[in-house]
Amino acid sequence: MSTTIELTDGGAPASAGPAGGGEIRCADLVRIFATDGVEVQALQGLTLTVEPGEIVAVVGASGSGKSTLLTILSGLDTPTGGSAVVAGTDLLTMGHAERVRYQRSTVGFVWQQTSRNLLPYLTASENVRLPLELAGALPRRERARRVSDLLDLLEVGHVAGRRPGEMSGGEQQRTAIAVAVANNPRVLLADEPTGELDETTSVEVLEALRGVNRETGVTTLIVTHDPTVSEHVARTVQIRDGRTSTETLRRTEVDEHGAERHVAEEFAVVDRVGRLQLPQDFVHALDLRDRVRLALEPDHVGVWPAAPGQAAEPAEPTGPAAPAAPSAQPQAPTEEDR
Repeated sequence: MSTTIELTDGGAPASAGPAGGGEIRCADLVRIFATDGVEVQALQGLTLTVEPGEIVAVVGASGSGKSTLLTILSGLDTPTGGSAVVAGTDLLTMGHAERVRYQRSTVGFVWQQTSRNLLPYLTASENVRLPLELAGALPRRERARRVSDLLDLLEVGHVAGRRPGEMSGGEQQRTAIAVAVANNPRVLLADEPTGELDETTSVEVLEALRGVNRETGVTTLIVTHDPTVSEHVARTVQIRDGRTSTETLRRTEVDEHGAERHVAEEFAVVDRVGRLQLPQDFVHALDLRDRVRLALEPDHVGVWPAAPGQAAEPAEPTGPAAPAAPSAQPQAPTEEDR
């Protein structure tokens, strides 16, 4: 499942994946909502790890569970089961006071709606200064310098004296990012930050998020339904039906002629009990339903449809395993395909 794509210059290096401790660690996360006696499982055993300093996009269709994940990570909601630890804070056990400190100092948040990020009666500078005043994070004389530095970093220093109604949508979102990182949080969460912007402005905001990640080292998680967002990060996690289904890692390679190319490689995610979700286009292409045949090879697992009327288990192979319908068996990609 490898494709070659072009990344914007300066893309972050690909992560080694979800090994290690992680700044964000979710394991078997479950969230069940009950309304009028009807239960809906928004998250169904989701597992996710984001390393310190990494910038990751979480993508998925409406109803996939990505927004529920973000409200849990921001401390606005509590999961029904599983575990979630962000920057060393256990989100399932923290009390009210700890939750306030967590939201004020550990995580920054950018909403999709520009009107939710900024107070309309304050200027850009005053909006960025407000979280510093509330937290008392810096000596008073240093706050003005912090505000100026952040607005310059987000390239909105020219709107420092303007109120949100006097800014464009892109300027509002970049100012909102400055507000979110004012207290130097360890994790920055962004919920559909480009959802109300046009394509050109969306690129500017995404580059601003990547610039903040690069300059400050803040671990950044962007949740979106827009697949183009993934082109601006080195790692994309796909959520489907409340679970992580695939991850796409991007890296830069140099060929034998010294030319650089950017490669995106998609992987299925296997959970602790061995479950994985096959990509929908694979399922549809081979009409995989109900039961499938599996065969363990020395370096891969074969999956193909069970022929009608036959048992799901393949016959005991006498040599290299062969499916009932050889033409339908998925083949592992060769190096030339990659």
